[in-house]
Amino acid sequence: MTDDIAAASPASGTPSPADGYAGDPAVRDEWDHRYADRQQLWSGRPNGALVAEAAGLTPGRVLDVGCGEGADAVWLARRGWDVTALEVSGVALERAAGHARDAGLTIRWVHAELTEAALPPASFDLVSAQYPALLRTPDAAAERALLAAVAPGGVLLVVHHAGMHTQQADDSGFDPADYVWPSMVADALDDGWEVEVDEERPRVAPDGGAGAHHSHDLVLRVRRLR
Repeated sequence: MTDDIAAASPASGTPSPADGYAGDPAVRDEWDHRYADRQQLWSGRPNGALVAEAAGLTPGRVLDVGCGEGADAVWLARRGWDVTALEVSGVALERAAGHARDAGLTIRWVHAELTEAALPPASFDLVSAQYPALLRTPDAAAERALLAAVAPGGVLLVVHHAGMHTQQADDSGFDPADYVWPSMVADALDDGWEVEVDEERPRVAPDGGAGAHHSHDLVLRVRRLR
């Protein structure tokens, strides 16, 4: 998702909720319900860490993991990227596709969980996961899926809210231990990767939208060497 995951339970062409979703229906339904509760959930502006880290990259093929209502995908497409945008919520994908149509942009939409999506391996010059709600599994399936999507020479950018990963489970049922954090992705790297950025920094937060209260980001940017 493009901002805060704590308020939510783990849960091609113009997408629709009946377009052959690949993943756990309970996850899709949870996120569909969350999006349906509000006319607009996020700010509508691209995430600041993505803007900062992608500014110096040559546009190529990009995978936007958890694209939400499409602000990052639209921003990337406007700058010449060939965008594939993945999202579990059909409600969010319909909104994202509408924003892309309004902007006259072509984006490839995938209605799936990351670990269940039929993505071409090692084919994206940039894989962007901005505040993703990726569930942790014993076999590190989400971490492996992120890494597997990156082309040789390409970049994986994982951004999350600083401090959340050390919090305890709360009364809403949100437990940070259930989710994948940048440090876990870093732990999955081998000598075929170079760490370019691994830091906590003040967040450049879009005005409005869920998660706008978070003030600092964890930013992991790694490059696949081969």
